[in-house]
Amino acid sequence: MLTLIIDKLRHETRFVIHIATRDLLKHLAAVSMILAICWYAGWRHEVFQIAALVIMAEVVARIVAHHQMGDDEDPGTVVTLIIWTNNVTSTMSFLLPAVLLAGQPSLPLMLGGFMWLFGIYVHISNTFIALPLYNWSQMIPGFSVAMWVFATAEKTTFVHAPPVDWWIAAGLMVVYSVNTFETMNQQKDTQRALDSARAEANARLQALEHLSRHDALTGLLNRHAFDESLEKMLARRKSGQHVGVFLLDLDGFKPINDTYSHEAGDAVLVAIAARLQRIAGEGGGGVAARLGGDEFALAVPALGSERAAMRLAAHVTHAIEMPITYGERALRIAASIGIGLTGNGDDSVSGLCAGADQAMYRAKSDHQNRAMLFDPASFAPRLSLNDRQHLSEAMQQGEIRPCYQPKVDLDTGAIVGFEALARWFHPVRGMLPPSEFLPQINELGLQGDFLTHIARHVLGDVTALIAEELCPGAVSINIPEVTLATQTGREDLDALLAAYPQTAGHITFEITEDVFIARAGDIIKDSIAHFRRAGVRISLDDFGTGFASFQHLRQLEFDELKIDTSFVRDLGSDPAADVLVAGFLSIAQGSKPPISISACARWAAALLRAIGSDGRCRWTRCASCSLPRQCATGPAPIRPEGATLASTGPGACADHATKRAGLALAPHSTTYAEMEI
Repeated sequence: MLTLIIDKLRHETRFVIHIATRDLLKHLAAVSMILAICWYAGWRHEVFQIAALVIMAEVVARIVAHHQMGDDEDPGTVVTLIIWTNNVTSTMSFLLPAVLLAGQPSLPLMLGGFMWLFGIYVHISNTFIALPLYNWSQMIPGFSVAMWVFATAEKTTFVHAPPVDWWIAAGLMVVYSVNTFETMNQQKDTQRALDSARAEANARLQALEHLSRHDALTGLLNRHAFDESLEKMLARRKSGQHVGVFLLDLDGFKPINDTYSHEAGDAVLVAIAARLQRIAGEGGGGVAARLGGDEFALAVPALGSERAAMRLAAHVTHAIEMPITYGERALRIAASIGIGLTGNGDDSVSGLCAGADQAMYRAKSDHQNRAMLFDPASFAPRLSLNDRQHLSEAMQQGEIRPCYQPKVDLDTGAIVGFEALARWFHPVRGMLPPSEFLPQINELGLQGDFLTHIARHVLGDVTALIAEELCPGAVSINIPEVTLATQTGREDLDALLAAYPQTAGHITFEITEDVFIARAGDIIKDSIAHFRRAGVRISLDDFGTGFASFQHLRQLEFDELKIDTSFVRDLGSDPAADVLVAGFLSIAQGSKPPISISACARWAAALLRAIGSDGRCRWTRCASCSLPRQCATGPAPIRPEGATLASTGPGACADHATKRAGLALAPHSTTYAEMEI
């Protein structure tokens, strides 16, 4: 209750500050006149005291008003209490002359005191009528003074008054009349100020409501408002018509943001939003929304069929792919679109959006189809909490653990390192490759738990090898982009390395080119530098086919580049492949410090074609090479169940020969082979 009163008082104080500074000259003139009358009546010491109170109140009002000048917000609690106290004090000081004159034996002077008192009542009621807290906090003391004045007058014995006293009373009557007329006009001024404040408050409320429902950059609906609009659309849906939800994720937005600045990225988002808004309007009651980042949504009523939905998706795709002018440049972008259509299962807001979301991710991975329509029969059902618990238990019980892909020196056949690859030794289904469980781990948000689990196993195995005075070489761990892009991910890896301090020099963090489309590019760059300072090597996987460019090699420091298979399998038969790989090697050798090159090939024959009869690589200079050692192609796992990394050597891998052999150029130009399951 007290809080509500203070808030109300703060709101009224905003206007009282304006009133207090508005009538300064009139206040001073009126109080000078009444104090002169009190002086004439013999109250000279009291006149000085009242004058001091009035001047102090006016000075305080002026200081606070100057402090609050230009501030359209309600004042703070302290300022409010100062203004309220000062206002009550000022009112009391103006009432005191009526008390003094009420005890005068001169009837006209006593009447003048009453007129002064009534004039103050009129001033308060007319000025503060729209401000009830201030109005009553001044009227109540005024009523108390009136009772005192009446009691004093009743005890006074009046004597014959000279004519000048009656002239004074007449003058006060004139002042009373003029003050009444002016305060009535000023009441209108106060009301206009209140109306203006009310209109301003309503405008702000509307702006806040708009902001709470719309994206600040594009002006489109936000996710909450989109869901509300979609729910109303579903409620109004007519029989035989479909409501379609189109989720769009822009492709190629990050390179524009990085290359041309965030302002260019904002310009692209605004242009895309305008096009989607226009298309939504064409759909007869459709709505467009920005869900966050570079993800947008459309909800369109009255679609006649799935074919109509696909035609609209094609129209949206064409509109998005139109050039966007930014300065003197024409920027181009594309989008992956997922469509959820009523009649295909769950017709609720969440059901349609979930289906469209699944279809969008399918479209994003399918380079031939920009738009994909959700069909429950073609999409796997969403994972449940039971699935999450099952995966968590599999990690806790050690069913999901790393196996090790060896890296073999072509000259000696010795294992010089490993790459840790996760396998699920399922109690019913047997050994499962990552493709059988990694998508579920990603969808259920278990990436962090999974990485910590695998990395802890790997670091423990490396520590065990070191304890047995065996050198594990360089052991690679696949690190997702999100781990390097977040502070918590980096801290988790730091904690693991701190728990196994001897392993840092033997560990390689292998990352994919997804790091170059991540929004937290600066954080990733800092993370890479941080781990390299700690002694960890950084390897970039599948270089040459994704988002990496030579510019990225200048921005981020790597110790190894793993060239994609597509560049290596035609070595010796395709001159273009020879030239490209030779270029990669030159870049690696010229880097400071040098970068290792690891390139995988499907068949060892491709590697053989790349090596001349004298045992030297035709496409390198001063690089010693030898044939990769022969391996069988049996189905045995790299790491048999229950085996430790220390027991996994060339013999353990020999039964498991490779589906692909790999070529690697180390910093000292030594060539390695790499064998994978």
